[in-house]
Amino acid sequence: MEFNEDDFLQLSGIQHYVFCRRQWALIHIENQWAENERTVDGQFFHKKAHDGLSVEKRGDIIVSRGLYIHSRSLGFSGQCDIVEFHRNDNGVTIHGYDGKWIPYPIEYKRGKKKYTIEDISQVCAQAICLEEMYCCEIKEGAIFYGENRRRQVIEFDDNIRNEVKKIAKEMHDVFSRGYTPKVKYTKKCDMCSLKENCLPELNNKESVESYMKRMVQE
Repeated sequence: MEFNEDDFLQLSGIQHYVFCRRQWALIHIENQWAENERTVDGQFFHKKAHDGLSVEKRGDIIVSRGLYIHSRSLGFSGQCDIVEFHRNDNGVTIHGYDGKWIPYPIEYKRGKKKYTIEDISQVCAQAICLEEMYCCEIKEGAIFYGENRRRQVIEFDDNIRNEVKKIAKEMHDVFSRGYTPKVKYTKKCDMCSLKENCLPELNNKESVESYMKRMVQE
């Protein structure tokens, strides 16, 4: 299945969706947003990564900031923090540059190094977009964590690729239904800027209807 441009979802939303489906729906379906210290700090960190579209060459690496990408198979479009193009004989040609090159997506995160599916899924989705656009195979990318200023290399194996495709399908299904999922309150809710909009504590309370059904069944 291929999606039309009018049906594209924001690629950056995959991280929100994996972190919390309700948070993603509040932002992308109900158009709700609120700032806190973490979101402001994150926006500032990303702005430094790609303050406008720019390209520069450093030896055998071309560094592209703010590159716009898309995937018709995932139905995503968005902007990369940084894509490095590494010189490689098995790569593809790039207009204006000699030789062949392989794209290498790098996602910037404000915190410290961690191995979480929400961060990994985002950079893998970027790789799938770049593969479709440049007709090549991308085996790995990286996540750069600002707190310890280190890259974490991510290998795009079949497991993570299939998971990203599954998540993308779920996101389109939820979006097409205009459905905002309910969630149970957890500690991560306290870090969310949308906590006051979401009111996760209320979702833990049993409704009158479900209570009556449970009592009848018992």
